[in-house]
Amino acid sequence: MKKHVAPFAEYLTESTTACLVTMVQGNFLALTMGHLLVASQTGVFAGALAAVTLALAKTNRRWMVASVVGVTTAIVDYLVHPGMFGSVATEAIVTGLAAAALSYIAGTVVRYFKRKNTAQT
Repeated sequence: MKKHVAPFAEYLTESTTACLVTMVQGNFLALTMGHLLVASQTGVFAGALAAVTLALAKTNRRWMVASVVGVTTAIVDYLVHPGMFGSVATEAIVTGLAAAALSYIAGTVVRYFKRKNTAQT
């Protein structure tokens, strides 16, 4: 069970964070509960979709995981709320790219520390 919940939690967090930061365009003082609610919706749906897609693909390659998280986040963000800047899809695309970057960086850092802890044991 933990094997399936942990990736979902990771993808949910990455998608929610990317959506939240993109919605307020980096201005954390502008964050509201409304922003958090919309970002949470994006995170839950994108995290679930990414977790199912990656479980079916049976892959854990960092670039593939980051790509799936980015694409699912962009699609869900586009469907959950209208863009706040640029064309209709601009915010969704930026959110997807941010989620992909977060996913890649977070996954790389986690793997680094896992290897380091395994080597010390």
